[in-house]
Amino acid sequence: MPSRSPISEPAEHTLEDLDAAAGAYARRRSGASPSEADAIRENLVRYCLPFAGRLARRYRGRGEYLEDLEQVARLGLVKAVDRYDPERGSFTAYAVITISGELKRHFRDRTWGVHVPRRVQDLSLEVGHASMVLTSMLARKPTTAELADQLGVTEQAVLEAVESAAGYSPASLNAPVAGDGAMEFGDLIGDVDDELEAVTDKLTVTELLLRLPARERRMLAMRFYGNRTQAEIATELGISQMHVSRLLSRALTWLREAMLSDVPPRWDGAEAQARHGMQVSVTRDGSSLTVRVRGEVDRDTAERLGAGLRHAVGTPGVSAVVVDMSGVPLIDAAGVAVLVEALQLAASRDVGFGVAGAQPYVARILAVSGLAGVLRKA
Repeated sequence: MPSRSPISEPAEHTLEDLDAAAGAYARRRSGASPSEADAIRENLVRYCLPFAGRLARRYRGRGEYLEDLEQVARLGLVKAVDRYDPERGSFTAYAVITISGELKRHFRDRTWGVHVPRRVQDLSLEVGHASMVLTSMLARKPTTAELADQLGVTEQAVLEAVESAAGYSPASLNAPVAGDGAMEFGDLIGDVDDELEAVTDKLTVTELLLRLPARERRMLAMRFYGNRTQAEIATELGISQMHVSRLLSRALTWLREAMLSDVPPRWDGAEAQARHGMQVSVTRDGSSLTVRVRGEVDRDTAERLGAGLRHAVGTPGVSAVVVDMSGVPLIDAAGVAVLVEALQLAASRDVGFGVAGAQPYVARILAVSGLAGVLRKA
């Protein structure tokens, strides 16, 4: 078996010479011994080395050393020689495909800094090569349309390949951007996320909101997430705008206190309101009944007041009913309705009916609602 010497670069040959040499190699290999077949194979590889080097030089200037590309091309050449079947066509055509495939695979698997789909990687290499060829031919940088026409692809595909080329060798975040190296490229990217500091507060508020009654949660959602006005909320809930303002203020005050304390304070909301949010008491002085009301009279509490007034008006031996509203800071449409109903019931039974001690806001509401005649001074 002949000794192997370092491979030197033979003179270049034409494609016809390569096909003829490959054909002769295939014929001689069929009847040769293993040692002779190895020698014949090595001679063909040496003979084709200039061809492999010529293909490798097509890919130079892309960030890889030419020597490395030549080694990859020679590996592809060896594979082409070992797999060559003369019955399947020209050796040169097969070698071009095999060597080019090895070179593209090398760029795809070893040199890209960011994962990019194989299709886009291959097209990116072809766009780079076509750009150099067209620049030489046109004496200017080719347009996207010219590159697409040259490669037989769409302009969108060319743009995608050009954009993905930035992932071939991405800039290091640790690369210095100043002469003294005090600042790195990563220092210029990003900023302090102010929202990060609010994450804990947002989680706490979310948990506290679940402690509020359903109506207050709905009002807060409508006001601060739905950007609804107080008037719009009042219309949808069937209460006055003033009542909405009071409820929102109470809910926000409770949330603020709960955020600043380790143990959330007791919510004096709907449940407490059911117990003492509005209180109704009745006293009798002869044939006159005084119904004292304390707290807000709204849609949630109006029916309780209406039941009390109906009972008072229907009490036997009663000639007059006076509703003491000095302790009522707010009344809405539902509260006005029960007063009108009580007035009508009292008139039908010939029982006097009046409202005493109404605060200015409540008095104005009753006056514009047609109840000015029942208002009395405390």
